[in-house]
Amino acid sequence: MKSRATGCLLRIFIGESDRWDSRPLYEAIVLKARELHMAGATVMHGRMGFGAHSRLHTTKILRLSEDLPIVIEIVDSREKIDAFLPILDAMVGEGLVTMENLEILWYRAGQKDDAADGPT
Repeated sequence: MKSRATGCLLRIFIGESDRWDSRPLYEAIVLKARELHMAGATVMHGRMGFGAHSRLHTTKILRLSEDLPIVIEIVDSREKIDAFLPILDAMVGEGLVTMENLEILWYRAGQKDDAADGPT
């Protein structure tokens, strides 16, 4: 069944070689979001991109980069996203973060339609 809610999309742009403690930064961010019971997170690996320094990162064979773009998307309520930002501030040394308000449609088996449900 389907339920609706308003929420927030947190999108984090970092590099593949960025680290937090002894692990990749993208992994540390997703594991922290999971530990805090955020609604969901996805990591996407970019094939090409550039950032603040305009240095091109690409998977092209002649210009093989060791620091490809990574985008992490986390969806939850605005309150939970806002509470996550100080943690993210401590983890990300260089990158870009965007936030968007959005409408969420939750599809869950075995539940009745409910227009008032929200992220959990």
